[in-house]
Amino acid sequence: MTDILNLIACLLTIGFGLFGFLAPRYTAAALDLAPTSSTMGLSEMRASVGGLFVVAGLAALWLDEPLGFAMIGFVFVGAALGRLVSLIFDAPPRRKVLIFGGIEAALALAFLWANPL
Repeated sequence: MTDILNLIACLLTIGFGLFGFLAPRYTAAALDLAPTSSTMGLSEMRASVGGLFVVAGLAALWLDEPLGFAMIGFVFVGAALGRLVSLIFDAPPRRKVLIFGGIEAALALAFLWANPL
């Protein structure tokens, strides 16, 4: 069961990361991010929203160690925590933040429940 949960959570991590990696304009629009006069934002999307999650998911699958899967869980805890802080201080679109934050919290829970330290 743990192997299946890790595989599914990693594939979701990689899949979501591929949006930022391969479709940064789509991802930026989904996140309500607007382009400026520079393409640096696209680079940031490909790096921090895309490649980071694609490689983390692939690495965890390749290493096949509980600590690797748990580390991705901690990354998703950080993302969900950032969404919570944003809800408190930034008044973002509540529904969108709850959807994205819920996905991040669910993935954090899946990785950390399946790979206790």
